[in-house]
Amino acid sequence: MSIEFNVIQRGEPGVVGGGVKKYYASGQASGEITLSSMGKRIEQMCTVNGADVRAVIYAMLEVMILEMADGKIIRLGELGSLRVNISSEGMEKEEDVKASVIRSAKVVFTPGKDLKNMLETLTYEKIAK
Repeated sequence: MSIEFNVIQRGEPGVVGGGVKKYYASGQASGEITLSSMGKRIEQMCTVNGADVRAVIYAMLEVMILEMADGKIIRLGELGSLRVNISSEGMEKEEDVKASVIRSAKVVFTPGKDLKNMLETLTYEKIAK
């Protein structure tokens, strides 16, 4: 198995008319897997039945939502960690930085060792036109 990619052309960001255009590889997903399908695959790999696997995953999601909303980092062992990251407007004075200048929040995932190692061993295949 390999990661498929196609070729796209992009201009220079912030340059009127795009500036010098270059070609880049752009990864393409080869499909997707649902939580239910993952539960079924896990069920085939161990002695836990699929309903229990899904119940634990959904319960874990609820706990993660509650804990991250409380500002905690979720450490998932070898899987990695999740945390909330915020973005705000820049202010001239420190005292002007208040909750009202926060523009957005997102969940940041930091992969664990095994996932990082997987990234180092990927192979790539260019999609034929």
